[in-house]
Amino acid sequence: MIESNSHEELQFIVVEGPIGAGKTTLARRLAGSFNAELILEKPEENPFLERFYENPEKTALPAQLAFLLQRARQLTDIRQTSLFHAVRIADFMMEKDRLFAELNLQNDEFDLYEQLYQKFYQERLVPDLVVYLQASVPVLRKRIAHRGIQCEQWIGDDYLRNLNDAYARFFYHYDASPLLIVNSETLDFANKERDYELLLSKIHNTRRGRSYFNPISEVL
Repeated sequence: MIESNSHEELQFIVVEGPIGAGKTTLARRLAGSFNAELILEKPEENPFLERFYENPEKTALPAQLAFLLQRARQLTDIRQTSLFHAVRIADFMMEKDRLFAELNLQNDEFDLYEQLYQKFYQERLVPDLVVYLQASVPVLRKRIAHRGIQCEQWIGDDYLRNLNDAYARFFYHYDASPLLIVNSETLDFANKERDYELLLSKIHNTRRGRSYFNPISEVL
């Protein structure tokens, strides 16, 4: 396992949350603000993803394994470039793969997946800060519809609800890094500069434990 940096400066920031929470949009903006290397999960490179949304039971295992192997390659790339970038921003963390696998795989499939996952997990990169974006199912559904990625339109409300619950359980127990929990219901990082600047200030001031950002209470 690669330990997180012990200094006060943030060198590796991860933005996480369910589908439609705004991870990639925020990660892109943070990369610009920190002059950082941007590391995206690139779901379009998974050849099984569209078939998974159409027929989850048949293609869940190859879809999950493809994502896991993709993460492993990205981890190798991070190591190779670590000397050339002071800050890195990612829109995923290694642990999310296992979270999705628990939702999507049958017991015997998960047992097979887990053997491979544990091999890569030991070499994971631990973030200096995780930003966890929360949003309700109706908000996630609206954002998914708005961005118009065809295969994502197969995602049902029950799946989004289960995914939200899985993220909540995971981060309730998460203590490997400082954690900033963000209520992103009314946030628009792409078009509202005030939203982004408030959150950016909070990120700069989060160094330990867990903190919360609610845009309504911050403005009041």
